[in-house]
This record gives sequence, structure tokens and C-alpha cells, in this order.
Amino acid sequence: MLDIKEPELPDLQFVLMVGALCTAEIPTMNVPEEVRRLVFDRCWALLHDTPPPEDPKERVLDLRQGDEVTLEALVEVIRSTFSDHGYDQLTWEHEASEPTQTPSPEIQPLLDRIQAWDPIDPPPVDGADEAGNN
Repeated sequence: MLDIKEPELPDLQFVLMVGALCTAEIPTMNVPEEVRRLVFDRCWALLHDTPPPEDPKERVLDLRQGDEVTLEALVEVIRSTFSDHGYDQLTWEHEASEPTQTPSPEIQPLLDRIQAWDPIDPPPVDGADEAGNN
């Protein structure tokens, strides 16, 4: 869930997250695709002199050339557009997906160390059933 009025994110992260959510194909999102598309297209118009791309792979907001005023305008466009359509929160259900790339050989030792340090499924501790039963 993402609260549009109080997102608890810095503005840059908020804009990037909303941009990604607006272009993601998430069928369980509470906002219809037409409204998400409108939000993205309005944000795009603040950053570019050309129409937004139709290819989903190219529908990415590049904020590197923007400044603080542009960022504030993007936040306002996002909030006002969702608000005008009756949305103050974005909600969705989306299971984690499998990685799309395999780790490089250089990074694999680090990933192995992290996994050993903080395993996803830690093994049970011996005597855990008897802990606290003294």
C-alpha cells in the first residue's frame, strides 16, 4: 500500500515508485490502467517535449535532468491526478518474482556469505522445543 498524500518516502523515491507502478502490469492494483496511464503521461509531459512512448519498455521516467522544482511539480501532478479520480492510496497484491538475471561469478561469493549470515529459511535450533520449559 502506498499513501498518496503521506507516502513516507522522499519525493524522488515517491515519483519513481509511482512511475513504476503506473507502468507495471499489476492486475490487482486498485487504480484502473486508464488512470495510471494518465498519471504517467502527465509526468512525462513535465519532463519531455515529445509524446510518451507506446512501447512499455520505454515508459520510464528519467529524472536525472530535472531539478527540485520539477520534482515538486511531479509530486503535485501525481497527487492531484489520483485525487481527482478518487484515489488517496495505491494498493496491489503482487508476489515476488524470480530473479531475471543470474548473479555474475564476481558477486556470487558475496551472495553466499550473506545467505550463510542471514539465511532465508534458517535451520531449527537444537532444543528449541524445550526452550523456556525449565
